[in-house]
Amino acid sequence: MKITLKNLLTFAAVLLLATGLMSFALRENVTKIYLIGDSTMMDYDKYREDYLTSMYPLSGWGQFFQELFDTETIASLGRLIHTDSVLVDNRAIGGRSTRSFFEEGRWAKVYQDLRPGDLVMIQFGHNDATLERPLRYVTPAAYKEFIRLYVSQSREKGAIPIVVTPVSRNFPWKDGKLENAHGDYYTAAVEVSEELEVRMIDLTMSSMALFQEKGEEFSAKNYFMNLEPGQYPNYPEGKEDNTHFVTEGAREVAKLVLEGMRGLE
Repeated sequence: MKITLKNLLTFAAVLLLATGLMSFALRENVTKIYLIGDSTMMDYDKYREDYLTSMYPLSGWGQFFQELFDTETIASLGRLIHTDSVLVDNRAIGGRSTRSFFEEGRWAKVYQDLRPGDLVMIQFGHNDATLERPLRYVTPAAYKEFIRLYVSQSREKGAIPIVVTPVSRNFPWKDGKLENAHGDYYTAAVEVSEELEVRMIDLTMSSMALFQEKGEEFSAKNYFMNLEPGQYPNYPEGKEDNTHFVTEGAREVAKLVLEGMRGLE
């Protein structure tokens, strides 16, 4: 067959159409799970190029969420996921509250990418209460408003919002029992979920139960960033942090979130 400019253009057009159709088909067969939240959820490996040398073992539970979605797991979530594959898109980042995540334009980028059937997991609360940091701080009433916004705009795009109450800290402990550090913000998340009839994973209570079962000392040493001097080269003086997770703690919390998903209608 004689190769002409017309033939080449026709071939290029067909190739572009086929590529587009293939991409569309692949996207249609994938459910994206967007994670929006703070440092306890974020993927440090994604945001820190030097993670292994400067941040490790600091980890967020969202960092290990993708690895939980095998074929059997996806099939068990048939009420939520109607495709045969899942892609976790972790947009969480440290230091953000419901307010700052929105004001920095991070939510706008998620909103732009949302497609019908996607999931949006919303977990804030650790930074919203920081009165001394006005760029983060929101009152419990304003916290509710931002969660309402994330829920309503997710629904506008045909996505499925899921409110995740803030994961527990490993404090305060009183008389051998772990108490809820999130106070009115936990209550606000629960109330908005009930008000809007939106699915909710009570990660506050499930993580409290886990840490309570393991005990304060075990949880501190095995789940949280409590490091002995010299234990890790990048923390030569050690560290005391009962909010952020080491890799084992982050993985355990990711499992709690997945179990919470299985319990959703």
